Amino acid sequence: MGRIKQLSKHLINQIAAGEVIERPASVVKELTENSIDAGATRISIEINNECRDIRVADNGCGIHPDDIMLAFSKHATSKLQEDEDLFDIKTLGFRGEALASIISISKVTCITRTKDFETGTKVQCENSEVTKTETGCAVGTIMNIKDLFYNIPVRLKFLKNQNTEFSYIQEIVQSIALSHPEVAIELKKNGKTSLKTTGQNNLTQCIKEVFSSDVTNNLKEVLKTDKLSGLKIYGYVSTPDYTRSSKKNYHIYINSRTVKCPIFQKAIDMVYKHLTANNKYPFVVLNLEIPPHDVDVNVHPTKKEVRYKNPNQIFNFIYSSIEAGLANYKETQLQTNTPTLTNNTIEYNRNNFQTTAPEIFSQTQMNNEVLVDEKADTIFVPENKMNIFPIKNTNQNEIIKQEQIFHPQQTQEIEPQDNIIGQYHDTYILIDTEEGLEIVDQHIAEERYIYEKLKNEKDVVSQMLFISDLIHLSSTEIEIIKENKDKFERFGYGIEIIDDNNITFRKVPQLLTKVNPKDIIADILDNIEGDINNLEEKILITTSCKAAVKANTKLSIWQMQDIIKKWRTTKMPYTCPHGRPICKLIPHKELAGYFQRNK
Repeated sequence: MGRIKQLSKHLINQIAAGEVIERPASVVKELTENSIDAGATRISIEINNECRDIRVADNGCGIHPDDIMLAFSKHATSKLQEDEDLFDIKTLGFRGEALASIISISKVTCITRTKDFETGTKVQCENSEVTKTETGCAVGTIMNIKDLFYNIPVRLKFLKNQNTEFSYIQEIVQSIALSHPEVAIELKKNGKTSLKTTGQNNLTQCIKEVFSSDVTNNLKEVLKTDKLSGLKIYGYVSTPDYTRSSKKNYHIYINSRTVKCPIFQKAIDMVYKHLTANNKYPFVVLNLEIPPHDVDVNVHPTKKEVRYKNPNQIFNFIYSSIEAGLANYKETQLQTNTPTLTNNTIEYNRNNFQTTAPEIFSQTQMNNEVLVDEKADTIFVPENKMNIFPIKNTNQNEIIKQEQIFHPQQTQEIEPQDNIIGQYHDTYILIDTEEGLEIVDQHIAEERYIYEKLKNEKDVVSQMLFISDLIHLSSTEIEIIKENKDKFERFGYGIEIIDDNNITFRKVPQLLTKVNPKDIIADILDNIEGDINNLEEKILITTSCKAAVKANTKLSIWQMQDIIKKWRTTKMPYTCPHGRPICKLIPHKELAGYFQRNK
């Protein structure tokens, strides 16, 4: 081994570039975030030469001519003035590594001007060497990156084809655009615009511009503020019947910074766990505002990982906010103390209520600031807290009972009944609505109602069975039932263990008096499939499914009205507990178009 020596400035910058600049998308991210930190309201991004030439222009504040040379040196930044500022980060960038890393692996030309000068400054950088001259330009900054990785052939070799690399760039720009709807951003590839936002500071409009109106038509607003802790979350989540096949559309932000946060992701997953089918995920755009001193963003050079001072509090806040948004709860002030119902949407003063989500960390874990492994499949949640979401009244002058929230029609005037046309295949209920033809699966709709009803009942009404056959089970199944008898009792089941291989039912939920107990226990055990975690939820799901009216069952108009009326009072009227969609709305316009009646 040779003698120890000091590395050159250029080599140090190249090593740092390995962490900060992984691919062309990393350059776009760093430069675009710099533009936003500079107060830009318009940003133009142009990509050429197989994504190795990148131009980012903005109308931000520009760089002072006396600071321009320092800006391209390592660990130089305008975003931290004192050591303590590291614990109060309010900007996207702060490490002072990006520009130094970029000029070590590309040929850079920077043209910039502040409003205090009539002329600007032109800086040319190559191999970490910087020269500057005076030039004419508008206020703002233009960064021209040429021949990215020209002097690192190994890194260049590992770049994907230009379409793949541009897809990474597009994802980065989409993410930044969604977190900053007040900034107009345009992305071009080889002169052709692939993304453009108008900077109207309207998140719904921004989502429509980045994706499509089809997405915005299936979103629910999330808005919650906790003044005591300084937390606020806002954005949109898709209804459970509008899903994607991956978590690629989890657009989550902490203080408008794109992050990969396992706690955030798990909160989303837990809300949708029994609302969507397996391997289906919602579309999410959510920004969590948190006091900077309560979150550490200085975990990794990419600044995508974060640690929280109180992870349990963050998980609970995100969880309860999303659940409330899906249930149509809005953070608004009411004129009266009584909830109002408009198009099945309940509005109330959110300050009067709190929803409690399950805790995911022990106090010891919180004190140690544990960061959950983002590759982990699950987070342990105590079963006795999985199904409890009490609504607490914190204002004694405005008393609204929980029963009124879950069954709002009981506090309202009787509404007109749905205009039910009839049944299709004795399985689907057809409804003529103002929006179009609504098709509702009768079994799933009633299953959703029963599921929520049982979930919120403290004492499930049971029916004693005077005669019940012996049910033969394996010793493993008997052991599961023996260890979890209290969970079966919770939902109205009375099970007696006769011997090592036989049980009998002494009582069942009143809803299931006409169902063979053998079928009930068989379904519950099949649902477990070797996994006894969250057994109580699985018992609840099976009970709801067995109690609901079956498909291929002829119903009277009165029976259909009853099912639809109850279904419309549910908090989550989108899917059954298994994740299957409950209804399909065919708009009048779509039907008219099919029959060419739009003209």
